[in-house]
Amino acid sequence: MSKNLRLCEVAGVKDGEPVAAFAEGMPALAVYNVDGEIFVTDNLCTHGNAMLTDGYQDGDVIECPFHGGSFDIKTGAAKAFPCQVAIVSYPVEIEDGWVCITKPEGAA
Repeated sequence: MSKNLRLCEVAGVKDGEPVAAFAEGMPALAVYNVDGEIFVTDNLCTHGNAMLTDGYQDGDVIECPFHGGSFDIKTGAAKAFPCQVAIVSYPVEIEDGWVCITKPEGAA
C-alpha cells in the first residue's frame, strides 16, 4: 500500500490558479501549477493566518491576501515583508494523474 497521500487530480490544477487540498492528519495544503510543474505547500500564511489559495499567484510566487507578503512556491521561503517565516513545501509525485505527497514522519 502506498504511503503517498492523494490530494487532487493534476488536470484540476491550472497555471496561476492555486487549489486548496486537504488530507487526513495534515495541515491545509495548497497545490500550484508553475509553467506545467506541480508544487505543494502549506496553505496557511505564517504571518497573517490567511489561506494562500485566496491570494495572488505570480509565476513561482504566492502573495498572501491579507498583508501582501509573499512566498516562493518552489521552496516555501518568505519573499516579501511582513512574511519572515517560511511555509513548508512538500516533495510531489504524480501517480495515475493525481498529485501526491508522502506523509511526513510524525504526521497524525
